[in-house]
Amino acid sequence: MVERVSVSTHEGVADVRLNRPEKMNALDSAMFEGLVETGQALARDRSVRAVVLSGEGRAFCAGLDFSSFMAMAGNGGERPRRNLTDRDPDRPANHAQMAAWVWQELPIPVLAAVHGVAFGGGLQIALGADIRFVTSDAQLSVMEIKWGLIPDMSGTQTLRRLVRLDVAKELTFTGRIISGKEAVELGLATHVSDAPLDDAMKLAHEIAGKSPNAVRAAKRLLNEAGLVSVAEGMQLEESLQLGLIGRPNQIEAVQANMQKRAPKFTDPE
Repeated sequence: MVERVSVSTHEGVADVRLNRPEKMNALDSAMFEGLVETGQALARDRSVRAVVLSGEGRAFCAGLDFSSFMAMAGNGGERPRRNLTDRDPDRPANHAQMAAWVWQELPIPVLAAVHGVAFGGGLQIALGADIRFVTSDAQLSVMEIKWGLIPDMSGTQTLRRLVRLDVAKELTFTGRIISGKEAVELGLATHVSDAPLDDAMKLAHEIAGKSPNAVRAAKRLLNEAGLVSVAEGMQLEESLQLGLIGRPNQIEAVQANMQKRAPKFTDPE
């Protein structure tokens, strides 16, 4: 069977692609498993400095493949979404939520390149990224309400951090489809692009050229900002900065700038 998620790495950038193009990368149990396993493997790889997440074929991800899960149940197999609510006691998210949340847990930046559709669970995966490039005619939707459901793949956590509460509620209550252009206007996406994968790759390689220790510290600090008290945020800022100053990669950043040359950073310990 073809792997549901493909991964290749070049110059510190991991190219991760949902790989079920014949189904517009709809989420079946194998896709959930592939996303979680891929994200966790990348988290352990100290040589990777940025990730670009995209979908093969005509779409980023069409959302949950209901027919796949219902067929399993009809054949006496697993009930729909069985095991997806399993939870690792050391993590805040269950298995289904981890397919999207794992990109937030990754200590390095994740950039999503969105084209075609990103519906329901597909949108929640894109929201798990740190930066999103979208085509102007991409279609995005918090679509769960269409099926009488709510977003349950961490989308309520990521969506609320990106847009105003009233906007988050409207999108969730209605399930209306918005274009990539409107997504950027609302703050749901970062950039409109005619070639989102190319542009995401370009930015990822730029980020990969920065001090990996500083980039990791910045992601952690910004992710926790607003979730902790001001005092805790200030203390974390101080602690992370002290952990960077005078270390080899920080010294290399200074020397490279002073000598007007490309830096040569080492992988974080």
